[in-house]
Amino acid sequence: MADVKKVVLAYSGGLDTSVILKWLQDTYNCEVVTFTADLGQGEEVEPARAKAQAMGVKEIYIDDLREEFVRDFVFPMFRANTVYEGEYLLGTSIARPLIAKRLIEIANETGADAISHGATGKGNDQVRFELGAYALKPGVKVIAPWREWDLLSREKLMDYAEKHGIPIERHGKKKSPYSMDANLLHISYEGGVLEDTWTEHEEDMWRWSVSPENAPDQATYLELTYRNGDIVAIDGVEKSPATVLADLNRIGGANGIGRLDIVENRYVGMKSRGCYETPGGTIMLKAHRAIESITLDREVAHLKDELMPKYASLIYTGYWWSPERVMLQQMIDASQVNVNGVVRLKLYKGNVTVVGRKSDDSLFDASIATFEEDGGAYNQEDAAGFIKLNALRMRIAANKGRSLL
Repeated sequence: MADVKKVVLAYSGGLDTSVILKWLQDTYNCEVVTFTADLGQGEEVEPARAKAQAMGVKEIYIDDLREEFVRDFVFPMFRANTVYEGEYLLGTSIARPLIAKRLIEIANETGADAISHGATGKGNDQVRFELGAYALKPGVKVIAPWREWDLLSREKLMDYAEKHGIPIERHGKKKSPYSMDANLLHISYEGGVLEDTWTEHEEDMWRWSVSPENAPDQATYLELTYRNGDIVAIDGVEKSPATVLADLNRIGGANGIGRLDIVENRYVGMKSRGCYETPGGTIMLKAHRAIESITLDREVAHLKDELMPKYASLIYTGYWWSPERVMLQQMIDASQVNVNGVVRLKLYKGNVTVVGRKSDDSLFDASIATFEEDGGAYNQEDAAGFIKLNALRMRIAANKGRSLL
């Protein structure tokens, strides 16, 4: 790729991407455009501007993508009740297609012929970024320094930064022993003691949540209002998508909700242990299933549950921009037209309990479901023929000597 003239770099301003910025300038003798995304990670993004300017960058993009992230990526994912391998709420995975989209948009705006990222060759993010980039701009060049250079340790990166005058502090605030990723949906923790699957995670690792043991002794009640499968209000107060998630993170974290310690199967073939904090997402998943329980037809609900693992896998492995994910999304969104109403939740010491749900579109008919006299709304004698017809194939087989006894 000696002909690369301009590269858009996904840039945080931290050690890795600061070294990558200088490395790109020196290795490819190219102009670098930096792109820093605010996805609600809780850290200041504006300092990245000064760092990029100090390294001679002329085109600097710092974008607040919080509302777009929740509205166009997190909410659509939760309409499907998406969980990877039974537990993971895909907090890192769902942010990558948005970053890839914005990288390509900036490349188009600035006339760049390449993009670059700081994902390592061992992880899933390299796949997610690059699949998204190629889907949106097939001819784009991708530079992944971790697959090219020999700076494969933090000390080597620090030495490189020192040698080239990159403004990185070698000393100062103690660095977290974990590899962390944060956005409005979650914080992930990997590495350190977590690489031993038998070692319990450390309590002081967690950033957003109190331990369930130290959560308040009084329960917190919440009412979430849904419109077309998305939360639009908390306790009757309408809020934007990003505000909904931020508020649920705060409330859930205060009640010890959303901690997870799992070993997952990475797309590149290895198993990886990670801890995740997803307070708001944990609440959203429970509440969404509750509102669907009274508003979705049985077979539609069951079909959604059958499709969900495939949908989750597509997001995890980086296929958000694939035609099959788009097709599934259209089916999922069509199912949400009548997913409207209010869910009442009780939050207590790490637990989320549904204690009420109501909807003008509810399919729950108390006059039929009641255990009391139903006034003829349901004829119990109908069940006899229903059962016999459903047993017919098994009765025929048994009569042919195919009994399972």
